[in-house]
Amino acid sequence: MSDRLHGKVALITGGASGIGAGTARRFVSEGARVVIADLQVGAGEALAAELGSAAVFVHTDVTEESNIAAAVDAAVEQFDHLDVMFNNAGIMGAMGPIAKLRSEDVDITFAVNLRATLLGMKHAARVMIPRRKGVILSTSSPAGVMGGVGPHAYSATKAGIIGLTQSVAAELRPHGIRVNAVIPGAVVSAMTADLTAGGADDIDGARASLGRTALMNRPGTPEDIAAAALYLVSDEAAFVTGIALPVDAGMTRAGGTAPFSTGRYEEPSSVLHAGLRG
Repeated sequence: MSDRLHGKVALITGGASGIGAGTARRFVSEGARVVIADLQVGAGEALAAELGSAAVFVHTDVTEESNIAAAVDAAVEQFDHLDVMFNNAGIMGAMGPIAKLRSEDVDITFAVNLRATLLGMKHAARVMIPRRKGVILSTSSPAGVMGGVGPHAYSATKAGIIGLTQSVAAELRPHGIRVNAVIPGAVVSAMTADLTAGGADDIDGARASLGRTALMNRPGTPEDIAAAALYLVSDEAAFVTGIALPVDAGMTRAGGTAPFSTGRYEEPSSVLHAGLRG
Protein backbone atom coordinates (compact mmCIF):
# COMPACT_ATOMS: atom_id res chain seq x y z
CA MET A 1 0.00 0.00 0.00
CA SER A 2 0.99 3.63 -0.47
CA ASP A 3 0.26 6.79 1.50
CA ARG A 4 -2.59 8.19 -0.57
CA LEU A 5 -4.35 9.40 2.58
CA HIS A 6 -1.28 10.41 4.57
CA GLY A 7 -2.20 12.94 7.24
CA LYS A 8 -5.94 12.72 6.56
CA VAL A 9 -8.63 12.00 9.15
CA ALA A 10 -11.74 10.03 8.22
CA LEU A 11 -14.96 9.30 10.09
CA ILE A 12 -16.87 6.21 8.96
CA THR A 13 -20.40 5.56 10.20
CA GLY A 14 -21.34 1.91 10.21
CA GLY A 15 -17.60 1.38 10.37
CA ALA A 16 -17.48 -1.73 12.55
CA SER A 17 -18.45 -4.32 9.95
CA GLY A 18 -18.95 -5.01 6.27
CA ILE A 19 -18.10 -2.22 3.85
CA GLY A 20 -17.36 0.17 6.70
CA ALA A 21 -14.79 -2.11 8.31
CA GLY A 22 -13.18 -2.94 4.99
CA THR A 23 -12.90 0.75 4.22
CA ALA A 24 -11.48 1.57 7.65
CA ARG A 25 -8.74 -1.01 7.14
CA ARG A 26 -7.93 0.31 3.66
CA PHE A 27 -7.87 3.93 4.76
CA VAL A 28 -5.50 3.17 7.64
CA SER A 29 -3.25 1.17 5.31
CA GLU A 30 -3.05 4.29 3.14
CA GLY A 31 -1.94 6.53 6.00
CA ALA A 32 -5.24 7.85 7.35
CA ARG A 33 -6.42 8.05 10.92
CA VAL A 34 -9.96 6.76 11.31
CA VAL A 35 -12.88 7.25 13.66
CA ILE A 36 -15.13 4.18 13.64
CA ALA A 37 -18.66 5.32 14.49
CA ASP A 38 -21.05 2.44 15.05
CA LEU A 39 -23.77 1.01 17.26
CA GLN A 40 -21.92 -2.31 17.61
CA VAL A 41 -19.63 -1.83 20.59
CA GLY A 42 -17.86 -5.19 20.54
CA ALA A 43 -17.10 -5.16 16.84
CA GLY A 44 -16.15 -1.49 16.86
CA GLU A 45 -13.76 -1.79 19.77
CA ALA A 46 -12.20 -4.93 18.29
CA LEU A 47 -11.58 -3.22 14.96
CA ALA A 48 -10.09 -0.16 16.63
CA ALA A 49 -7.77 -2.41 18.63
CA GLU A 50 -6.76 -4.23 15.43
CA LEU A 51 -5.91 -0.95 13.70
CA GLY A 52 -3.96 0.43 16.64
CA SER A 53 -3.25 4.08 17.35
CA ALA A 54 -4.53 5.14 13.92
CA ALA A 55 -8.14 4.35 14.89
CA VAL A 56 -10.62 5.09 17.64
CA PHE A 57 -14.14 3.77 18.20
CA VAL A 58 -17.05 6.05 19.07
CA HIS A 59 -20.35 4.43 20.04
CA THR A 60 -22.85 6.08 17.71
CA ASP A 61 -26.57 5.72 17.08
CA VAL A 62 -27.06 7.58 13.81
CA THR A 63 -30.77 8.06 14.48
CA GLU A 64 -29.72 10.59 17.14
CA GLU A 65 -28.34 13.85 15.74
CA SER A 66 -26.47 14.47 18.98
CA ASN A 67 -24.57 11.20 18.44
CA ILE A 68 -23.54 12.21 14.92
CA ALA A 69 -22.42 15.63 16.12
CA ALA A 70 -20.47 14.01 18.95
CA ALA A 71 -18.70 11.63 16.56
CA VAL A 72 -17.61 14.54 14.37
CA ASP A 73 -16.45 16.47 17.42
CA ALA A 74 -14.55 13.40 18.65
CA ALA A 75 -12.67 13.21 15.36
CA VAL A 76 -11.62 16.85 15.67
CA GLU A 77 -10.70 16.51 19.34
CA GLN A 78 -8.74 13.30 18.84
CA PHE A 79 -7.02 14.08 15.54
CA ASP A 80 -7.30 17.91 15.23
CA HIS A 81 -9.50 18.03 12.11
CA LEU A 82 -11.78 16.05 9.78
CA ASP A 83 -10.94 15.51 6.11
CA VAL A 84 -13.34 12.71 5.16
CA MET A 85 -16.90 11.92 6.26
CA PHE A 86 -18.15 8.54 5.01
CA ASN A 87 -21.89 8.19 5.65
CA ASN A 88 -22.03 4.42 5.38
CA ALA A 89 -24.40 3.28 8.14
CA GLY A 90 -27.53 1.65 6.81
CA ILE A 91 -30.16 -1.03 7.22
CA MET A 92 -32.33 -2.98 4.80
CA GLY A 93 -35.22 -1.86 6.95
CA ALA A 94 -38.92 -2.21 6.25
CA MET A 95 -39.76 -5.38 4.35
CA GLY A 96 -42.93 -6.54 2.65
CA PRO A 97 -45.35 -5.56 -0.12
CA ILE A 98 -46.30 -1.91 -0.41
CA ALA A 99 -49.89 -2.47 0.75
CA LYS A 100 -48.72 -4.04 4.02
CA LEU A 101 -45.81 -1.84 5.09
CA ARG A 102 -45.95 -0.50 8.63
CA SER A 103 -45.29 3.21 8.91
CA GLU A 104 -43.05 2.76 11.96
CA ASP A 105 -40.82 0.40 9.97
CA VAL A 106 -40.64 2.92 7.13
CA ASP A 107 -39.77 5.67 9.61
CA ILE A 108 -36.76 3.83 11.05
CA THR A 109 -35.54 2.96 7.55
CA PHE A 110 -35.61 6.62 6.55
CA ALA A 111 -34.06 7.70 9.86
CA VAL A 112 -31.06 5.39 9.53
CA ASN A 113 -30.45 5.52 5.80
CA LEU A 114 -31.41 9.02 4.66
CA ARG A 115 -31.90 11.36 7.62
CA ALA A 116 -28.63 10.22 9.18
CA THR A 117 -26.82 10.78 5.89
CA LEU A 118 -28.17 14.32 5.68
CA LEU A 119 -27.16 15.00 9.28
CA GLY A 120 -23.73 13.49 8.67
CA MET A 121 -23.30 15.93 5.80
CA LYS A 122 -24.51 18.78 8.00
CA HIS A 123 -22.03 18.17 10.79
CA ALA A 124 -19.16 17.38 8.46
CA ALA A 125 -19.80 20.67 6.66
CA ARG A 126 -19.82 22.44 10.01
CA VAL A 127 -16.16 21.59 10.61
CA MET A 128 -14.99 21.46 6.98
CA ILE A 129 -16.25 24.84 5.75
CA PRO A 130 -13.91 26.87 7.99
CA ARG A 131 -10.95 24.88 6.61
CA ARG A 132 -12.26 25.23 3.04
CA LYS A 133 -11.58 21.61 2.20
CA GLY A 134 -12.89 18.13 2.81
CA VAL A 135 -14.69 15.21 1.23
CA ILE A 136 -18.11 13.77 2.04
CA LEU A 137 -18.91 10.29 0.74
CA SER A 138 -22.14 8.33 1.19
CA THR A 139 -23.29 4.79 0.42
CA SER A 140 -26.20 4.41 -1.99
CA SER A 141 -27.30 1.21 -3.76
CA PRO A 142 -28.42 -0.16 -7.14
CA ALA A 143 -31.88 -0.09 -5.55
CA GLY A 144 -31.64 3.70 -5.69
CA VAL A 145 -31.37 3.77 -9.48
CA MET A 146 -33.34 0.73 -10.68
CA GLY A 147 -36.52 -1.05 -9.65
CA GLY A 148 -37.04 -4.51 -8.30
CA VAL A 149 -33.71 -5.03 -6.57
CA GLY A 150 -34.53 -3.88 -3.04
CA PRO A 151 -37.35 -3.23 -0.56
CA HIS A 152 -39.47 -0.16 -1.22
CA ALA A 153 -38.43 2.08 1.68
CA TYR A 154 -34.79 1.08 1.28
CA SER A 155 -34.93 1.91 -2.43
CA ALA A 156 -36.43 5.32 -1.69
CA THR A 157 -33.71 6.15 0.82
CA LYS A 158 -30.92 5.09 -1.50
CA ALA A 159 -32.36 7.19 -4.34
CA GLY A 160 -32.61 10.05 -1.89
CA ILE A 161 -28.92 9.76 -1.06
CA ILE A 162 -28.05 10.31 -4.71
CA GLY A 163 -30.25 13.40 -4.92
CA LEU A 164 -28.85 14.70 -1.65
CA THR A 165 -25.30 14.13 -2.87
CA GLN A 166 -25.93 16.22 -5.98
CA SER A 167 -27.65 19.00 -4.05
CA VAL A 168 -25.05 19.29 -1.30
CA ALA A 169 -22.20 19.03 -3.82
CA ALA A 170 -23.57 22.12 -5.55
CA GLU A 171 -23.73 24.06 -2.28
CA LEU A 172 -20.34 23.06 -0.91
CA ARG A 173 -18.34 23.26 -4.13
CA PRO A 174 -17.41 26.94 -3.55
CA HIS A 175 -16.05 25.95 -0.12
CA GLY A 176 -13.62 23.44 -1.60
CA ILE A 177 -15.61 20.46 -0.32
CA ARG A 178 -16.37 17.54 -2.61
CA VAL A 179 -19.48 15.39 -2.14
CA ASN A 180 -19.91 12.01 -3.83
CA ALA A 181 -21.64 8.67 -3.38
CA VAL A 182 -20.73 5.08 -4.09
CA ILE A 183 -23.20 2.47 -5.37
CA PRO A 184 -22.06 -0.96 -4.16
CA GLY A 185 -23.37 -4.00 -5.99
CA ALA A 186 -24.14 -7.28 -4.25
CA VAL A 187 -21.46 -7.45 -1.57
CA VAL A 188 -21.09 -10.40 0.77
CA SER A 189 -21.92 -9.25 4.31
CA ALA A 190 -24.26 -10.04 7.19
CA MET A 191 -26.80 -7.67 5.64
CA THR A 192 -26.91 -9.41 2.27
CA ALA A 193 -26.75 -12.83 3.94
CA ASP A 194 -29.91 -12.01 5.87
CA LEU A 195 -31.76 -11.69 2.57
CA THR A 196 -30.81 -15.20 1.48
CA ALA A 197 -32.39 -18.43 2.64
CA GLY A 198 -29.69 -19.15 5.23
CA GLY A 199 -30.01 -15.89 7.14
CA ALA A 200 -27.46 -13.43 8.50
CA ASP A 201 -25.06 -16.03 9.89
CA ASP A 202 -24.76 -17.96 6.62
CA ILE A 203 -22.02 -15.92 4.98
CA ASP A 204 -20.84 -18.89 2.91
CA GLY A 205 -24.38 -19.45 1.65
CA ALA A 206 -24.68 -15.80 0.74
CA ARG A 207 -21.37 -15.93 -1.10
CA ALA A 208 -22.55 -18.94 -3.11
CA SER A 209 -25.95 -17.37 -3.84
CA LEU A 210 -24.48 -14.06 -4.93
CA GLY A 211 -21.78 -15.78 -6.94
CA ARG A 212 -24.30 -17.73 -9.02
CA THR A 213 -25.87 -14.55 -10.35
CA ALA A 214 -22.92 -12.16 -10.32
CA LEU A 215 -22.16 -10.55 -13.65
CA MET A 216 -18.43 -11.10 -13.15
CA ASN A 217 -18.81 -14.65 -11.78
CA ARG A 218 -18.16 -13.62 -8.20
CA PRO A 219 -19.87 -11.45 -5.62
CA GLY A 220 -18.44 -8.15 -4.51
CA THR A 221 -16.36 -7.76 -1.37
CA PRO A 222 -15.98 -4.92 1.11
CA GLU A 223 -12.48 -4.48 -0.27
CA ASP A 224 -13.89 -3.78 -3.75
CA ILE A 225 -15.96 -0.92 -2.36
CA ALA A 226 -13.11 0.31 -0.18
CA ALA A 227 -10.89 0.67 -3.25
CA ALA A 228 -13.48 2.88 -4.93
CA ALA A 229 -14.02 4.87 -1.75
CA LEU A 230 -10.28 5.40 -1.48
CA TYR A 231 -10.17 6.94 -4.95
CA LEU A 232 -13.15 9.21 -4.32
CA VAL A 233 -11.77 10.61 -1.06
CA SER A 234 -8.17 10.90 -2.24
CA ASP A 235 -6.55 13.88 -3.93
CA GLU A 236 -6.58 11.87 -7.16
CA ALA A 237 -10.30 12.70 -7.39
CA ALA A 238 -9.77 16.41 -6.76
CA PHE A 239 -11.91 17.35 -9.79
CA VAL A 240 -14.71 14.86 -9.03
CA THR A 241 -17.84 15.96 -7.17
CA GLY A 242 -21.58 15.35 -7.33
CA ILE A 243 -21.35 11.82 -8.72
CA ALA A 244 -22.68 8.42 -7.64
CA LEU A 245 -20.10 5.86 -8.71
CA PRO A 246 -21.40 2.33 -9.43
CA VAL A 247 -19.12 -0.42 -8.10
CA ASP A 248 -21.42 -3.27 -9.05
CA ALA A 249 -19.92 -5.37 -11.86
CA GLY A 250 -22.18 -3.53 -14.29
CA MET A 251 -25.44 -4.34 -12.52
CA THR A 252 -26.91 -0.87 -12.95
CA ARG A 253 -25.60 -0.45 -16.49
CA ALA A 254 -25.53 -3.95 -17.99
CA GLY A 255 -28.62 -5.26 -16.25
CA GLY A 256 -29.02 -7.58 -13.33
CA THR A 257 -31.31 -8.75 -10.57
CA ALA A 258 -30.89 -9.29 -6.86
CA PRO A 259 -30.30 -12.99 -6.14
CA PHE A 260 -32.20 -12.96 -2.87
CA SER A 261 -34.92 -15.21 -1.53
CA THR A 262 -37.74 -12.77 -0.83
CA GLY A 263 -40.40 -15.31 0.01
CA ARG A 264 -39.59 -14.97 3.70
CA TYR A 265 -40.77 -11.37 3.53
CA GLU A 266 -44.21 -11.63 1.97
CA GLU A 267 -45.59 -10.24 5.23
CA PRO A 268 -44.08 -7.22 6.99
CA SER A 269 -41.33 -8.27 9.36
CA SER A 270 -39.46 -6.55 12.09
CA VAL A 271 -37.03 -4.02 10.69
CA LEU A 272 -33.99 -5.86 9.37
CA HIS A 273 -30.58 -4.94 10.76
CA ALA A 274 -31.78 -2.34 13.27
CA GLY A 275 -28.96 -3.42 15.57
CA LEU A 276 -26.37 -3.05 12.82
CA ARG A 277 -27.20 0.46 11.75
CA GLY A 278 -24.00 2.12 12.92
